[in-house]
Amino acid sequence: MSTLSIVVTGAAGRMGRALIEAVQATDDCRISGALEYAGHADLGKDAGVLAGVGEIGVPITDDALPAFASAHAVLDFTTPDATVDFADLAAQARIVHVIGTTGFGAEHETRLAAAARHATLVRAGNMSLGVNLLAALTKRVAQALDADWDIEIVEMHHRHKVDAPSGTALMLGDAAAAGRGVALDDVADRGRDGQTGERTRGDIGFAALRGGSVVGDHSAIFAGEKERIVLSHIAEDRSIFARGAVKAAQWGQGKGPGTFSMLDVLGLSDF
Repeated sequence: MSTLSIVVTGAAGRMGRALIEAVQATDDCRISGALEYAGHADLGKDAGVLAGVGEIGVPITDDALPAFASAHAVLDFTTPDATVDFADLAAQARIVHVIGTTGFGAEHETRLAAAARHATLVRAGNMSLGVNLLAALTKRVAQALDADWDIEIVEMHHRHKVDAPSGTALMLGDAAAAGRGVALDDVADRGRDGQTGERTRGDIGFAALRGGSVVGDHSAIFAGEKERIVLSHIAEDRSIFARGAVKAAQWGQGKGPGTFSMLDVLGLSDF
């Protein structure tokens, strides 16, 4: 394959513009489609101009079907409802669907699982190399420490983020739970307010902070008696996620149908 044709969904948003910039800066990759929802104010505008990379001859459209039909991959950081619709189209087109969307419910998961029978899905709450290393380290530390060490996941994002905990925080929680050999749903404490009583031994707690223009700060805290281990990652620019998404699109070419993670992309699945 000489040039990878890539569609970006949510192309007019902050992450969409970062994705377009990353694709255009990558050798042997090009933007072949840019999507937004019907009625969006930027429909018809050149996607490259909007992203600040100059005119690329790709207008933003709300017509996903022809865009998917001519693409090798789609980069999708939108909403759960939109993503599962895009997953259906990716399955029909048999292309790589890179998903950075978070906040899925059970019904969404069912549709994504169905799409993965036909398309290559690469899913991650965070696509940066550093965060995925953090998740791998969190799992290893959780394996080494027993439940006398309390685990807390703390994250902070900009004031505009609409879901909490973040997908990355949940990814770290999953990693910690996997290290302990338990299911996160059985031990997660996602909200404390009022007279909550003592902390339950073995729980994995979450705290979500929102404010300003923070791109993404995440910490996995292991609190023992008279000592703490803190593993942290600070994201300074969305370009780290965008570059990871492009790498995932490249890696997925020629892979069979199924659901993969950035740990697969980065060769860290056995870390």
